[in-house]
Amino acid sequence: QVQLVESGGGLVQAGGSLRLSCAASGNIFSIKDMGWYRQAPGKQRELVATITRGGSTNYTDSVKGRFTISRDSAKNTVYLQMNSLKPEDTAVYYCNAHTWDVAYWGQGTQVTVSS
Repeated sequence: QVQLVESGGGLVQAGGSLRLSCAASGNIFSIKDMGWYRQAPGKQRELVATITRGGSTNYTDSVKGRFTISRDSAKNTVYLQMNSLKPEDTAVYYCNAHTWDVAYWGQGTQVTVSS
């Protein structure tokens, strides 16, 4: 079992920045990769960014150049630095961790960007 706890969401004006954190605990050695997803009202959950155990990253096109995912293995924590935020980034952001056969999710943290 893996437990994920997110923090760092909030309300910010357009053009501002936020940093989300996701702390993993439990059977962390089984984790292959971690990532962030988001779900806006009335929309499906979508991938934002992922990072592998080896540090390779992947981003959805709409956040490239603005968001950065990183991983502190010593703290078992993944971060999402979000810069130049836009109102369309408003969503609940979920941390995700994949093992070989299971996907784990955090409880979500709200990010609201005002225009």
